[in-house]
Amino acid sequence: MSDCNKLTLRDKIALFPHSPGVYRYYDASGKVIYVGKAKDLHKRVAQYFVPPERLNVKTRVLVSKIADAQFSVVDTEADALLLENNLIKQYKPRYNILLKDSKTYPWIVITNEEYPRVFLTRRVEKGRGTYFGPYSSVSHANYLLDFFRRSYPLRSCKLNITGEAILRHKFRPCLDFHIKRCRGCCIGAVSKEEYSFYINEIARLLKGGVNEIINEYERAMKQASSELRFEDALVCKERIESLRKHYSKSIISSSSGADCDVFSLVFDGQDAFGNFLRVRGGAIIQSLNLGFRMNIEEEQESVLSTFIAEIESKFGALAREVIVPFKPDVEIDGVEFRIPVKGDKFSLLGLSAKNAREYLFNTLKQKERTDPDEYRRLVLEDLKKSLGMKDLPVHIECFDNSNIQGTNPVASCVVFRDGVPSKADYRKFKIKTVVGANDFASMKEVVNRRYSRMLAEHPDDLPQLIVIDGGEGQLKFASEALAELGILDRLMVIGLAKRMELVIRLNDPVPLFLDRNSHALKVLMHIRDEAHRFGITFHRSLRSKEQVRSILREIKGVGEQTEQRLLMHYGSVSRIASASVEDLSEMVSRPLAERILSTLNPELPLEEE
Repeated sequence: MSDCNKLTLRDKIALFPHSPGVYRYYDASGKVIYVGKAKDLHKRVAQYFVPPERLNVKTRVLVSKIADAQFSVVDTEADALLLENNLIKQYKPRYNILLKDSKTYPWIVITNEEYPRVFLTRRVEKGRGTYFGPYSSVSHANYLLDFFRRSYPLRSCKLNITGEAILRHKFRPCLDFHIKRCRGCCIGAVSKEEYSFYINEIARLLKGGVNEIINEYERAMKQASSELRFEDALVCKERIESLRKHYSKSIISSSSGADCDVFSLVFDGQDAFGNFLRVRGGAIIQSLNLGFRMNIEEEQESVLSTFIAEIESKFGALAREVIVPFKPDVEIDGVEFRIPVKGDKFSLLGLSAKNAREYLFNTLKQKERTDPDEYRRLVLEDLKKSLGMKDLPVHIECFDNSNIQGTNPVASCVVFRDGVPSKADYRKFKIKTVVGANDFASMKEVVNRRYSRMLAEHPDDLPQLIVIDGGEGQLKFASEALAELGILDRLMVIGLAKRMELVIRLNDPVPLFLDRNSHALKVLMHIRDEAHRFGITFHRSLRSKEQVRSILREIKGVGEQTEQRLLMHYGSVSRIASASVEDLSEMVSRPLAERILSTLNPELPLEEE
């Protein structure tokens, strides 16, 4: 398993992601002493590690006890809030003082009565009814209840309404009945079947069947409209708009209340990074990241089995339902492995995979600090694997053309060695043989000039990878130059298109799409951006010189030598323009001096002799 013991606690905190999530602090014995939520994990946790005088007394005590810190990323702040609540109940951390008041988040309950009630509660009582939630936002839960009351004639009273009580005329209808908010189940004005229809509809919404309900409303709206029942059609339209605008639910809590375990894995060379989520009663109560180092070639199914066994040893038996991205190479009695393709379980698997990817990137960042040489080697290994190369790309060169508005066509070549820029090897080129703005021919000229000279002077220093900043056209012409030099089969050349960061390979009609978060793509983008920066800087310097040259050389009588002599003496055109006729006449003839000053300062009259 991965080990990051070389990092200090402050180093770990510095590498927390800028994502919503939950962080956990551990003491020296490995016990969780604090759980907190954050909109931005990196910023929130950093607030604890400031000079002590900026903290209150209780926070100073907490910080002094922290020996380790871990995090779990989620999709939204609401998810972080719910996960924080679940983990606090799980670990009962010593320093979560403000959260030890038995406060819980609200649930919506449908009671087990002949005429069920639907209301908000913070107490979950077994056998009382079916619970949905919890909801991190009370206002959202109240909105749902308000929507149900406006859409369905539900009772709001707490009466114990039974068939016997209705027959005995025990109750009198309340105001809700008279204003048509309730159909009057207390007096038998609505049947159990009709009332049950309303309740079942609400349960479907709370279980996540909003899209199905919306589709039914749309069909009902069209039917009512075709039958000229426009008021009914308007009611359906308002329900659809309300649902689409406000209805949402958190994947941190499953409406079914099911128990399951979730595993995900991401692979990076000889390393595998996994995330485990334990879901009980519809809520995540545990989240753990583990890393594995594969010293020999292992099948992914085997790595997943090892991961599952490790979790069983830590947390005991698995749930009956285990969500996985692919089946392990073992079977476990009483456990059903499922690969979801949609719904709540698919969302949970996506969240687990997101945690695993964050763990992978965080581990690589840790290696960048603790072992930069090993980090760069892993990045180059990733690049080699992604591009299907035979050799490790320890020497990479990238070419970029700079041709703005058809002036001063130039090109740049930047060099990376062992994954870092080698600026001493950078080269810049003025296009010599190509007339006009022709990126394709310019690229061929530059590549030919670069490697013709390299073959003559350093034939053993050819790069393993050449990156062309451009699409198929630039790649084709660069490849022709390499082929004419007889070295195309000795290295790999690719094009990196700006659109979608697609990698274009020779004789491959389908571009290679690399994960935007992959380190292989990041190193390619780095070298491409460096080539662009270097080329633009060279182009700007030429344009600046060209601008100076054009201003002076357009004056009759000023040639190249006169221009250079004036600039060497005065340093800039602006200083020449501010000189007097007498001073300038010491460098050139008086008539030419007057002509230069009148051109540079057209608003000033010529001095009379």
